[in-house]
Amino acid sequence: MAEYSGLDQIWMMVTPHNPLKKKDTLLDDYQRLHLVFLATEDYPKIKPSDFEFKLPQPNYTVHTLAHLQDKYPSYDFSLIMGEDNLKTFHKWKNYEVILENHTIYVYPRISSETENHEFKNHPKIHFINAPIVEISSTFIRENIKKKKNIQPLLPAKVWEYIDHNNLYKK
Repeated sequence: MAEYSGLDQIWMMVTPHNPLKKKDTLLDDYQRLHLVFLATEDYPKIKPSDFEFKLPQPNYTVHTLAHLQDKYPSYDFSLIMGEDNLKTFHKWKNYEVILENHTIYVYPRISSETENHEFKNHPKIHFINAPIVEISSTFIRENIKKKKNIQPLLPAKVWEYIDHNNLYKK
């Protein structure tokens, strides 16, 4: 997305508590932030962010965007999501406010069905023609647990950290 969307920078928000996930299924916040740092350190357009660590939990995207806009009023914040998330975007807290105030960039997925999607022609939603990589974090975690060799799918430093700390093996 950094190369195909035209965005100046991408801030990868590490979310301490996604309202749709159980907190006890996540790694420690700072371990996850460190993994994002390791994965992105060679990409100057991508910045790991702990901004949401300072917000009340659970946090919602609409609140993050409002806090970001307050703290950085000269910036124009957008939202990036996978096409699979766009299908349920209408269920997000105050999704109308997000659409009113921000542009959304959508990363394609192979299994998506955009032809019938309600947001397909929305002026603030841009579908990006980027290479499709069908590797998810869930896939990575599940295959580590199954003792599969996923090392070639990750940046070397990320794999070394996961392996050294025995992450996702249980």
